[in-house]
Amino acid sequence: MTVKELLDILEEWAPQAYAEDFDNVGLLVGNPDNYCSGALITLDSTEEVVEEAIAKKCNVIISFHPIVFSGLKKITGSSYVERVVQKAIENQIAIIALHTRLDNHPNGVSEVLCKQLKLSKTEVLVPKKATLKKLVAYVPESHIASILEALHKAGAGSLENYKDCSFLLEGTGKFTGTAQSNPHIGKQMEKVTVSEIQINVVFEAHLFHRVQKALLDAHPYETVAYEMYQLLNSFSQVGMGRIGELEKEMDQLTFLNWVKKQLNTELIRHSPLTNKNIKKVAVLGGSGSFAIEDAKRKGADAYITADLKYHQFYQGEKQLVLLDVGHYESEQFTKNLIFDYLKEKLPNFAFVLSNIKTNPVNYF
Repeated sequence: MTVKELLDILEEWAPQAYAEDFDNVGLLVGNPDNYCSGALITLDSTEEVVEEAIAKKCNVIISFHPIVFSGLKKITGSSYVERVVQKAIENQIAIIALHTRLDNHPNGVSEVLCKQLKLSKTEVLVPKKATLKKLVAYVPESHIASILEALHKAGAGSLENYKDCSFLLEGTGKFTGTAQSNPHIGKQMEKVTVSEIQINVVFEAHLFHRVQKALLDAHPYETVAYEMYQLLNSFSQVGMGRIGELEKEMDQLTFLNWVKKQLNTELIRHSPLTNKNIKKVAVLGGSGSFAIEDAKRKGADAYITADLKYHQFYQGEKQLVLLDVGHYESEQFTKNLIFDYLKEKLPNFAFVLSNIKTNPVNYF
């Protein structure tokens, strides 16, 4: 398997379109045409992780966080980022980063955190915008079934818990083929009137080219009449953070101890406690201060995230308790998520879970 083939598998699972615009994901170091001897799965790409990859004969590192986030102007080894990139290049090791592709994934970072906290009835906290498109196509009645089948196979018409969705309208198509045309119905220079069906299907934006190709391949016409629209609708399964419910509500001190136990941490920073019991819990792995108002608006009793600044703890305003459990602690289960998916997808390939704890924060 080549690096490119591995990238295609990751794209199918966690599409590039799920990533935020500010992010730097995908293949960061290496040649996509190189052969993969093994892949090391990690949360961060550090010098120690590169050494581990060398020792375990892995020439690919799949990392959650990108080692290169902003542009590099030089690679002299003067910073830890430059040294990692330099060492990876010297040893012909490719580095792939997923980051916000998994932050926005329906079963990604925050959903894994929900499972660790045993939350049920989970849904997206902050739906990602511009994730849906709509196809409107005009099809002769004779080909409606085959074209719908091709579109559904390409991923169109799948909406949350439903698939094979479409809306059809009957109508009349009219056209005249020029002297250069090769019409499927009628002849050149002949005015044609034909019964047609207008197909309406919604699909995830990253499937654009696949859906377009499916339509053009299945449609009998030489020139296909169709329209594509970007929808304002949000896809409620894709986005940052999750919100769900505990099986039984807890008082706040019991809840804090529960979180410490489930996340295996001895330190939680939190906002002033309220008199409310905890039942509905919002989570967002990594830096999540931007979603405090979303958690409040959705009625969370507690919001678990990381990297909160001093004044942001005031934003709980006694409506909910804010918990800063630490950046690493909130994302620590992500490398297992990546490993488990790939191991199930390719059981005979050499995927290796890194043994190195990459948390740069220490507690005294």
